[in-house]
Parts: sequence; structure tokens; C-alpha cells
Amino acid sequence: MRLVFIGPPGIGKGSYASELSKRYGIPHISTGDIFREEIKRGSELGRLVKEYVERGELVPDEVVIEVVRRRLSMDDCKRGFILDGFPRTLRQAIELDRIVKIDLVLNFVAPDEVIIERLSGRRICRNCGAIYHVKFRPPRIPGRCDVCGGELYQREDDRPEVIRRRLEVYREQMRPIIEYYRERGILVDVDATGPIEEVVRKCIEVLRRYGLVRE
Repeated sequence: MRLVFIGPPGIGKGSYASELSKRYGIPHISTGDIFREEIKRGSELGRLVKEYVERGELVPDEVVIEVVRRRLSMDDCKRGFILDGFPRTLRQAIELDRIVKIDLVLNFVAPDEVIIERLSGRRICRNCGAIYHVKFRPPRIPGRCDVCGGELYQREDDRPEVIRRRLEVYREQMRPIIEYYRERGILVDVDATGPIEEVVRKCIEVLRRYGLVRE
């Protein structure tokens, strides 16, 4: 079961991937995690990635593709995987097809207002980094962390006007990739408006429909 999860920031695809990874015993692979692992190992590839990251530059396609190629060649990917955050360009999507056959691409969708509510309500502790949400996971004392009592703050890129711009950039960036997979007949839109458990159930229904799981 070789899956790609795509969706805008704040849609929750990492959470859905994590739940399905545990359920089916296949790795949840995000490019961010791969980069961190390569850097931690101190490999030549990791050192190269680190140079781009430290300069605040995007890692070039050829480097990202090679990092993903190496990760997918590991033993734990033999039964399948869930790719999260890759591909991000049409070239990456085309090269991924040369590396491995993707069974299905789940495209998570939700109205902008739902995404904005999720992200703009997020609050983070300045002291310990604990994460809260003013509506979905509020602290016991407004503005204070339950864990350490630290001050809670809103990240600059979690402000509604910034989120709207991020969503515009995402749509522009991902349009050719979504069209590419839709034309190949392996892309399925999944409504991610509801809570995590509900969206995960929808994912399982899609996997059953396409014969990827039998339960």
C-alpha cells in the first residue's frame, strides 16, 4: 500500500497519516523527518541538506528526490508507506513515479474558513512548547500553559491574513501536481472538515474501495 497524502497547511494530513501508519504497520514518511534524519546521521546528503536549510533556501528538487529515493529503499517500506509533504513540484511527482508505483493519492480538502479556524486558534507555550487551541484544546487558565504555567502566544504565520496567503501559495504550487495525479486516475478527494477520527474512517473507506485493505 503505497500512498501519497496531499493537502493545504492546517488540514491535518500528518495526523491522519500517523493514525493509518499505526493501524496498518507502514511508515509515515515526511520530507521534514527525512531531512532531520539525514542531518542527524551526518551523511554527505545530510550535510548538503543542512547547508540549504541553514541558508533558509529551498532544497533543490534533485536533492529532495535523492533523499526520498534512499528512504523508500529501506526495509520498512517493503510493505508500503505513506508519503506526507512529497511531492511538492511536478518534477518531483514525475521522478517519484520512476522510483516506485504509487497506488493512491489522497487529497485532503476543507473550506478555507475551517483551516483558518484551526490554525488561527493555535497557541504555543513560550516556555515548554506545549500546543493548545482556543476552541478545540483550550488551557485551563486562558493564556497560560497547563504544563508549566508559561505564557501562550500565537505564531506570526498562524494569523488569519497570513494563512489566507499561505493557502493561495499552496493552491498555485500544487495545482499541476493535483492535475497530474487526477489525470492518472489515482487521486481521491477526502473531505477533512470533521474531527480526526471521522476523516480517518473516510480514508479507510477509500482504501477498501480501491482494494488496498480488506478489513
